[in-house]
Parts: sequence; structure tokens; C-alpha cells
Amino acid sequence: MALPITAPPGTAGQQDLALPPFYSQVRLREMGDAFAHATSIATDQGAGTLVYVGRFDLAEFAVVLEPEQPLAQARCAFYAGMAALADALIAHAEPETYIVIDWPDAISVNRGLVGGGRLAWPAGTGEDDVPNWLVFGAMIRTAGIVDFEPGHNPHVTALAEEGFREFTPERLMESFARNLMVAFDAWQEQGFGAVAKTYLERLPRESGLRRSIDGHGDLLIASVLKPEPQRFALLPRLNTPSWFDPTTKAPRL
Repeated sequence: MALPITAPPGTAGQQDLALPPFYSQVRLREMGDAFAHATSIATDQGAGTLVYVGRFDLAEFAVVLEPEQPLAQARCAFYAGMAALADALIAHAEPETYIVIDWPDAISVNRGLVGGGRLAWPAGTGEDDVPNWLVFGAMIRTAGIVDFEPGHNPHVTALAEEGFREFTPERLMESFARNLMVAFDAWQEQGFGAVAKTYLERLPRESGLRRSIDGHGDLLIASVLKPEPQRFALLPRLNTPSWFDPTTKAPRL
């Protein structure tokens, strides 16, 4: 079940991010909405277009994908995006930094929420239809939280507070782009199971549980006491991202 990123037409002009050659990029001003903009231009710009917002306190970006499978299976690309996002953070973290994905869409650093990912596809696409595009979007809080007293809520944080002192939003997005290509290469060569394995390794470890992801993206959890796996559906969780505050349009506090 490969889901390749096909190379988009080249774009003219200065490139702000150092991205692999398969990507093109669109930079928005600070008040822009990368996720919404990427969905609005996905049909015209095509796969590999990475839209990002130029700001220092938040890494906000979205990438256009062009799947080859029906939506029910193509939706699994979400896991490739989340694994790439987590791996980008892990590669630049201080030793012993605890970085996990809270299934399916939130990322925590040292048990504090920093952000997460989400997925969009064209409205009206049926489960058996091949969508014209997917958009994987992400937000990661990188700098201090304005008007927020340190220690007031230990369940939220920012990268700068967790040892990522010199790690800018631009470096995070560049690292994500490279890791996403690695994830899709693994999918093409080894099947979706390779992506699922990487993603599952980023979940909090719980002894005695066997976790897997089926072909529609649902999480299956079994144990010795309950060998019949319990199913957790992905689609409802994508409809309402757990980490996103629709009022502030940022990771929740």
C-alpha cells in the first residue's frame, strides 16, 4: 500500500526552508493558516507542496499528498506524518527527553502537550473513492506561552522549556520533511506495516499489551487477559483533533 509523494512542478523564487528536492514551499505571514491554505491550493499545487507560517513561537505547517488508494486506506498516511513529526523532535532532543504520541494525534514532551497533527481530504469523498489529495497538518509549540505562569499547568509545555534551546520552527519543518520521505520510502518498500511499527514505538509503553493498526487505520489493543483485540476507530478522532483549540487556533492550554 504505497502512498508516494510525487514531485510537484518547481517553483520560482527564494526558498526559505532547506527542503528535499521533491518539495515546493509556500510561506504565509504570521496570521496565516497553513492547514486551511494547503487544502485550498492542494488541487492546483499538487503533492509535495509544504505550506508554513513564518513565526517564532509555533511551528505551523501542512503538506499536500496525492494518494493512490481509496480513502479508507489512504487515511493511514496520517500515521506516516505523525511518526515523521515525532522523529523530527526526537532527533533534536536532549538525552532522556520523554517524547510520546498520545494516540492518535497529540505529541507530548516530558508529559506536557506541545501540539499534534491532523488530516484533511476533499469534502464528499467516499470511503471507496481515491481522494484527489490529502493534507497532513501539524502545529508544535516552540517558544514560551504568553500570559501563562510556568508550572500552572504541567500538562502543557513548549519546546524551549524542554531543552530545545536552539531548535527553531524552520529546523523542525526541515527535519519533518526529510523524515516524511523516509516514512513513505519504507511504506513503498516494506508495506504499511513498517510505518505502523515506527508509529507504535512512539506511543507510551504499557506492559502486557499488544498493539497494532489495521488497514483502515484503527488501533487494535489486545492483552493476555483479553486476547480479542479492542478496536479504537481512527476516523472520529480525526474529525475532532484532541490537541487543537478551535477558538485560539493553536495547541490547547
